Amino acid sequence: MSNTTSVAFGSGVLIATPSGANATPVQFGSLQDVTLDISFSSKQLFGQYQFPIALARGEGKISGKAKFANIDGPLFNNCFFGQTSSAGQKLWAYNEGGAVPAASPYAYATANSANFDADLGVVYAASGLALTKVASAPAIGQYSVSAGVYTFNSGDAGKAVLVSYSYLQASAGSRSVISNKLIGTAPNFQIDFYQSNPNVAGAQWSLRLYNCVSTKLSIASKTQDFTIPELDFEAFANSSNAIGEINTVD
Repeated sequence: MSNTTSVAFGSGVLIATPSGANATPVQFGSLQDVTLDISFSSKQLFGQYQFPIALARGEGKISGKAKFANIDGPLFNNCFFGQTSSAGQKLWAYNEGGAVPAASPYAYATANSANFDADLGVVYAASGLALTKVASAPAIGQYSVSAGVYTFNSGDAGKAVLVSYSYLQASAGSRSVISNKLIGTAPNFQIDFYQSNPNVAGAQWSLRLYNCVSTKLSIASKTQDFTIPELDFEAFANSSNAIGEINTVD
């Protein structure tokens, strides 16, 4: 009979713990798959024959990548960008439906004008033709904007428009400004990965890498599919010259 406790199933669980005191671990939500690569270079010694007579192991490398479905700001920031995060976020209103009033001042106030951030363009709803932004006194086919209020020409009175803009939301989410840091600066984190055998209670295998740095973050979207971010990372030794540990079922 085969030893079924030694098999694993599914994508497993992956958790990153940023370096520093009281750091909050972050789970890779809706984990799709994890790839771990452990490799070494080698040096071969040849004599007069075709195959080497000695082989020595050289430099080692542990790298990995994880695909996960959650768009997780704290995870992106703690494992890749390493920036200062603040509460609140910017949201985008795309093609908000509105109409130019029939009477002066021919101004349309956006639904989120109180928290307006930036203009992202206006088009006519009927044709999709873009209007041109000006500083003030817009002509037909033009608009001006101030504090989330869009002003149009009297010649556009009564026309339906689609307005796009960004605005601030203070009650939820997080925001990190990506600054230009010195070369060599990167956030460090510990990686914990484990898988279970669904047929044997408590049967697990796990890998902990003490120090990791992310080398690449990919975010790709496409029609009729979910966005699956991918984070690449590499491991290196800690202050005790240890890389990590592997725990397996006997």
